[in-house]
Amino acid sequence: MKYIKALVAGSVLSCSFAAAAQSAPRSAYFLDGYTFRHELNPAFAGERNYVSVPALANVNPSFYSNVGVKTFLYKTDGGQYDLTTFMSPTVSGAEFMSKLSENNHINANIDITLLSAGFKAFGGFNTITIGAHTDVGVNLPKDLFAFMKLGQQGPDTRYNFSNIDVRANAMAEIALGHQRQIDKKLAVGAKLKVLLGAGGANAHIDNMDVRFGGDKWIIKADGYMNVAAGKGLYMPTRLESGAEIEKPGMENLIDWGKIDYDSFGLSGFGMGVDLGATYRLLPDLELSAAVNDLGFMSWNHAIKARTGTGEWEFDGFQNIGVNDDQPDYEDNKIETQFDNMWYDLQDAVSFHREATESSYTKALAATIHLGAEYKMPFYKNLTGSFLFSSHIAGCASWTEGRFYANVKPVKWFDATVNYGASTYGSSFGWMLNFHPKGFNFFIGSDHMLFKVTPQFVPVCNATANINLGFNVTFGS
Repeated sequence: MKYIKALVAGSVLSCSFAAAAQSAPRSAYFLDGYTFRHELNPAFAGERNYVSVPALANVNPSFYSNVGVKTFLYKTDGGQYDLTTFMSPTVSGAEFMSKLSENNHINANIDITLLSAGFKAFGGFNTITIGAHTDVGVNLPKDLFAFMKLGQQGPDTRYNFSNIDVRANAMAEIALGHQRQIDKKLAVGAKLKVLLGAGGANAHIDNMDVRFGGDKWIIKADGYMNVAAGKGLYMPTRLESGAEIEKPGMENLIDWGKIDYDSFGLSGFGMGVDLGATYRLLPDLELSAAVNDLGFMSWNHAIKARTGTGEWEFDGFQNIGVNDDQPDYEDNKIETQFDNMWYDLQDAVSFHREATESSYTKALAATIHLGAEYKMPFYKNLTGSFLFSSHIAGCASWTEGRFYANVKPVKWFDATVNYGASTYGSSFGWMLNFHPKGFNFFIGSDHMLFKVTPQFVPVCNATANINLGFNVTFGS
């Protein structure tokens, strides 16, 4: 929905290209018949050879956040609209602030396997995969919302916050993997990835100081922005676009309203590796470990910008809080309120363009998995397991511990139910995996939603994903 997009994008600037490292459904980690288990740990071999059904092999959209709709939208007592935003004077500042964390994360991903194949040869199991990955991530400190909601609290009102962060990339991936059984206990695997970038953007505010200066806010910030989307991206300054220059020093300010994009072209190249191992410590106990996406992404034809070296003025957030006394109440829909918030946030962050043909390199967001699986002595087709996962991505980093009950009542079907606790809260996961001779179909989720709006937007923490796919299998 438009107001959700505005909330995510409008945190600092209009970065809306997407993606980073691939995310995979952790619910499938201990399912032997799951075709794409090698995405989680390259030491896992496929049960059979397989070829994918183009674009249907492995689809995995996901949304991770420690905030939800109820954090930002509130019911009204009357008027034309049933809901209003947190900026309304009818919403208590204390109530709103109590729903926020010190750092508020919003991340959205879509991973699609376009083509893939796996086969037994060269002394092990080999995989070839072509995929597309998109991801948008943002981190918003609690004090930023305090500034927006509470505003002036006295003649000496001052706010200071850091780690406002927006990261976004879009890329294609070509991966070659090999798994080998060293002996009866130990198996190892590795995967080499070549990454082709379609677009990348990252912006970061290390420190932002806001103080009230009479009738305006005085802002000073230290931050940077890089945007790469090929030579077709047009991000003009106010001088180039012919916009009004209100005072000296505004010539190189980016004119957000005139940003355009007229042609597609690759703008990045990178490489990464996955490494993994499994070890059967006891006949009924197997340990596993993997580190995925160790590598880098280099972007070219990038536009670089930095915040101003001095101070600048900000008028504040205007015409956003809605109540019956405002003359434009009937016309100020939720979408309009978030649009107004977005425009004001653009004014609050002063980015000056420094270069149009620059380059920069970023490390990939690596993920560590540590797992243990134990076969139950009273029923060998039931296992209990635990997986620790840690995603290393700066402000977007998270950790999770997940407990599993996995069952394989027949050779061609296995399933799991699991429960995890992470940076984004607790979650219930599941997966059904059908793998008779000839095909593999799977469907599941790491995060089930139990309360959504009529538009299927999560009411509490906005964390949800779904993973499904269909592949053709062959061989013994």
